[in-house]
Formats: sequence, structure tokens, C-alpha cells
Amino acid sequence: MKQIWVDATHYDKAVVTAALEAGAHALLLSPGDTMKVKALGLIPCAAPDGDLRPGKDYDVVEIKGKADEERAAVVSRQRIAVIKPSNWEIIPLENLIAQGGTVFAWVTGTEQAKTALQIMEKGVDGIVLSTSDPAVIQAVCRLVHAGQERFPLVELKITEIKSVGMGDRVCVDTSTNMQPGEGMLAGNTSSGMFLVHAETSENPYVDPRPFRVNAGGVHAYVMVPGGKTKYLADLKAGDQALIVRHGGEAYAAVVGRVKIERRPMLMVSAVHGTAEAALVLQNAETIRLVAPSGKPVSVVELKKGDTVLGHIEKAGRHFGMKVQETILEK
Repeated sequence: MKQIWVDATHYDKAVVTAALEAGAHALLLSPGDTMKVKALGLIPCAAPDGDLRPGKDYDVVEIKGKADEERAAVVSRQRIAVIKPSNWEIIPLENLIAQGGTVFAWVTGTEQAKTALQIMEKGVDGIVLSTSDPAVIQAVCRLVHAGQERFPLVELKITEIKSVGMGDRVCVDTSTNMQPGEGMLAGNTSSGMFLVHAETSENPYVDPRPFRVNAGGVHAYVMVPGGKTKYLADLKAGDQALIVRHGGEAYAAVVGRVKIERRPMLMVSAVHGTAEAALVLQNAETIRLVAPSGKPVSVVELKKGDTVLGHIEKAGRHFGMKVQETILEK
């Protein structure tokens, strides 16, 4: 997961407050300012007297020439290398990203942040933003949080929908109100997942719950940040789940509550070429998948031959992480 730190080495309460409110992951501070920040809010502090220590957890490396770049490459393999070019340049960042390690880019505005996050289609691991403008802090934090991950979504053709009896389904309630066209990727297997829509739609029986995804049975996989999966049954308050838009963009949301209740269930099966996907979901009109247009479609209205959005990948997970080994899931 990419990070956003805010430079508050010239202590300014407005900057610190904006960083806290915008969801910055850490503040870069001068010695002696950590306690002032801790009095305002809970956030990791990067400082000699902070949670993250220079020389141990990170180093700021100013790039003036090739020797500095080589030193930065060594640092990045040991701890976070915060790259601060004397004149903001892309080439040193490209070279360091290509060599691996953990690289943060020092930026002063939104356009530099956009560029750094897209370099070589991978981007830097994090941003250190230096600005005194709270509006810029808000904008760059939104940029980092909103564009964390992307999934190539495909059209899945429905092959079967059938009732499978009673089961335990999982409602994931997040601390984020989702928008139409957003939901979570879930599947019986990690190789084929459906985009399950959030409960944003009006319904004559229940009010919308835009913070909720009724994501499937307790056994199902759900995509979480970092390209990992978890069993729905393992999610708990304080975890992060991944919200995926119908265009494939994804962002993290905090899980506030998980509700597991026994309900009648159905199984939706589909294909994309030779790849298969299936998911056990609650049998109710409020449970929706996502049409290619981004429109939510109720599972009780789906029929054989309809298409919905999903994600296909090679099978193989070990404790939620991708592995390359022979695994058969069915």
C-alpha cells in the first residue's frame, strides 16, 4: 500500500491538522515536535524522537549527482529512502524503482505527486509532501488513497444460478459510504471473483446502506489491500477491505463491523473464456452484482447468458498471498 507522509519539520499547527484530517500515514518532524503532534491526534511521527527514526527506519537522501543516487540505492534496500532531488527530476526515481528497495519521493504539489505515483507504471512506494497549503495536503492525500490499486475487470457470462439451501453469509460494514458502481471482489476461489455491489440502491423494504457489502458466504475469499485475499469469516473491525470501482480502480476502507447471519443462499456460476468463477451469496433481491455498464443488478433478476463484472487470475494463494504452485480449486 502506497503511503503519504507530510513534511511538518517547520512546525505549523494548520499543516499538522490538515494532515491528520486528510488521512496522512505519517508526519516528518524536527526534534522536539513529536509531543505537540501527539497532543493533536494519533499518527506515526518520523523524527529522532518519534516512532520512525532516521538512520533506522528511513533516510532523506538529496540527489545532486550519480554518487548520491548510488547511496540512495543502498539505503532503499535497508530502510525507506526518501529521495529529494536538488531539481525535481524523474530519472533518478526511475533508476531507483528499477533496482527495487523502498523509495519515497519528495514532492511539493499535486502534479509532482501524480507523476511520482505513475513512474514506470509502478510508481514510488510513498510520497513525502512539503507544502504549507492545507488544500494541497487534502488533494494529494485523496490522490494517494484513491489510486492505490487497480484490477483488470472482465465480463463474466452467467452459466447457472441455483438455490443451495441455508448458510452463513457475511455483511461487511465499512467506515466509508460507497458510490453506485462500487463494491468488493469476492469469490468461492481466488481465481474467479465477482464484483459484489454495495447496498446503495433504493428498496421498498429496507433503507440503503451505502457503507455495506453483503459479500457472500463465510468461506469466500474477499480482496484486501496489497493484492491479498482474506476469508470473509476472518474479517473483523479495524481491518482494511478493498473497495473496487466498476472501472477497476480500488481504494482501501476500514472495516467497522462484520455481521454473520444464517440466511437462504444461492450460487452464481459464470465463465470468461475457459476461466470459471462462482460465488455463494444470500438469496435476496437486495444482493447485487455489477453489470458492465456499472449498474447494479439484483441476483434474483440474473439469468443464464447475462454478463456481470469480475476478476480472473491464476489460482494459488497461501495465507492470502499469491503463490506459484499446483493448486486445484473447484
